[in-house]
Amino acid sequence: MDKVISDFIDSINFGEPKTFRNMTVIPLLTQADHVPEFLTLKRALGARLLVVTEVSASGSVPELLAKNSADVPVLLLDGEELTGAKQNRVLNATILLREKSETVVPVSCTEHGRWHYSKADFDDSGIVMARGARENKVKGVTQNLRNDRSYRSDQGKVWDDIALMSREAGVRSATGAMRDVYESHKAGLDAYIDAFPLREAQKGIFILIGGTVVGFDVVALSSAYADLHTKLVMSYAMDALVDRRKANGADHERSARQFFQAVFLCREEKYRSVGYGTDYRFENETAVGSALVYLEKVVHMAFFKTTGPVVTENMSGAGQRRANRSRRA
Repeated sequence: MDKVISDFIDSINFGEPKTFRNMTVIPLLTQADHVPEFLTLKRALGARLLVVTEVSASGSVPELLAKNSADVPVLLLDGEELTGAKQNRVLNATILLREKSETVVPVSCTEHGRWHYSKADFDDSGIVMARGARENKVKGVTQNLRNDRSYRSDQGKVWDDIALMSREAGVRSATGAMRDVYESHKAGLDAYIDAFPLREAQKGIFILIGGTVVGFDVVALSSAYADLHTKLVMSYAMDALVDRRKANGADHERSARQFFQAVFLCREEKYRSVGYGTDYRFENETAVGSALVYLEKVVHMAFFKTTGPVVTENMSGAGQRRANRSRRA
């Protein structure tokens, strides 16, 4: 593992774990040096320093155009959702947009049944894709980077995962919109959000559901993480809402440390990011993840405990499921 990344992981300290219903959150803290200043998607859009539109009047499902007029970079987080234009999308990777730039960014559709304008540009939906779907999207993007250096996802698998989440949550959406699932369970998600308030100097979260590790996110700037905290808690809580496992008396901190050790054993690949820095990808049979590094500093890192086989071929969601069934036969 690259020393910048391993040193960053070594610098992470655990706050006090807290459990609500079936979900446990361990705040992540680190004294690692900050990267240069940047804005989050939320702040940049709110200040109209960032405008995100379709790439053309006709649009292109896997791409959007991001225009950053700020004097500093803007962080787009893997899995953050944008609503509007011809259909809702999520970011396929974490990107640090260059200041005063226009960038075509890779995205996935999260609203299968709409392809017409609701407005000219995009808003921040306030949502990060649910952890399970995000894990699978990371796997698909990593495989396509390996195949042809593109940040495309397996769009069919993304739609499959949103449809599965909708069924498990008992939600029907006229356009198959991921956002409709979150809105239908707002009260339940708000209970998780209220249970896990932002801690002072917090830079990330480590999550267990039913006593089992599911993953973590950590951001270099505490001010940026503060903008993302609610989104990330809700992302993991969406999985917790449809998960039937109950919390148990496991040693949560020990489980977290064991997962970090598994992360160190991942295979590592690196690619030029769409914006500033280098996009690192990690996989093994236990974990899958990514890290964005800029100026020898980790900007954002996310790892998920794998819930299925690592993707070894570029195939649709249906094709992957057929392969999985063949392995079990």
